[in-house]
Amino acid sequence: MSFDRVWLDANLATMIPRAGGATMPRGDDPLGIIEDGAIASKDGRIAWVGRRADLPSSAASVTRCDGAWILPGLIDCHTHLVFAGDRAREFEMRLEGASYEEIAKAGGGILSTVRATRAATEQALIDSALPRLDELLAQGVTTVEIKSGYGLDLETEARMLRAARALGRRRDVAVTTTLLAAHAVPPEYQGHRADFARHVADAILPAIAAEGIADAVDAFTDSAIGFTPAETEAVFLAARALGLPVKLHADQLRDDAGAGLAARFGALSADHIEYASATGIEAMARAGTVGVLLPGAYYFIRETHLPDIAAMRAAGLRMALATDCNPGSCPSPNLLLMLNLGCTLFRLTVAEALAGVTTHAAAALGLPDRGALAPGLRCDLSLFAINRPAELCYWLGRNPCIGRIVVGQ
Repeated sequence: MSFDRVWLDANLATMIPRAGGATMPRGDDPLGIIEDGAIASKDGRIAWVGRRADLPSSAASVTRCDGAWILPGLIDCHTHLVFAGDRAREFEMRLEGASYEEIAKAGGGILSTVRATRAATEQALIDSALPRLDELLAQGVTTVEIKSGYGLDLETEARMLRAARALGRRRDVAVTTTLLAAHAVPPEYQGHRADFARHVADAILPAIAAEGIADAVDAFTDSAIGFTPAETEAVFLAARALGLPVKLHADQLRDDAGAGLAARFGALSADHIEYASATGIEAMARAGTVGVLLPGAYYFIRETHLPDIAAMRAAGLRMALATDCNPGSCPSPNLLLMLNLGCTLFRLTVAEALAGVTTHAAAALGLPDRGALAPGLRCDLSLFAINRPAELCYWLGRNPCIGRIVVGQ
């Protein structure tokens, strides 16, 4: 058997759970650990994974990893990386007592970023997003989702999505793009929220689909500052007619039955879900919808209502973790920090957190060809100088990533 490349002298967290085994004889192994392992690639795919002693052949290129840990390439499945400006003043306002909802209703929040983004060129959007993307890549990220949502008109939404696609050409990273035109009501539609939702469904969404620059459609369901379930449903029906999968910003600030709505449409994911009910969570699990937890936003806006992790575990819901990197509620392109916040704030286990940025994050994007170390999957790897995988969740602000492999390179 001939391989293109082989990585030796590494410890592997395959992210394929198994019971017991030679390396963990005392119990289940949720990370699928292989100590002193090896990985081989062929034509950009993983061709072999196992103990180094069992490697059936060598390759033209052999890399010795000096005992580093190899995980699947990390996946940030919820970001808003492309935007203009910042909202540092709003941060000051919240410190002075204003709530996120009050700022949004006063014309701040998303709409302040909309004004800056509408004024920015595509090149300016690319230039401002690249440093944020580079931070993610330095942490071992090999796939990233980027949403629009700061244009709220066809021209700017398309410009954002084109900029996001351009980022994937500028760097060695897989970029998936999501249309989030139903993010907020733009100034020109103030007082006519339902009309704007219909405009998204009837005009913006078909034009974006025709250009082929969106991989999915998202919306923000919130009865106070977003869209009602009925308005969101109109957008989702249009997406379904165009063959685009959907996802949903759901139940972040209150229970608006967003989790159940996402489940009804077979959404790839429902994200935030701090206020999702046990009934909604169960519906998501039955539908195969992934719950994307965003502890950075929870922390930054000083939310106090914890997501019902116990109900998620009881339902068997797949839980992903992501940065939600955005200028208003989580200005952080640090996925490793989200691992720690997910564990400390939401009490996730190490295995749950790491699955949240690998296998479950891949499912949240509808990408079954990555997120684990197994033959046939994309050879996307992240390498870390650590003694055990728990260190990725343990350290605050430390980045032990020493390399990335993207499609075998």
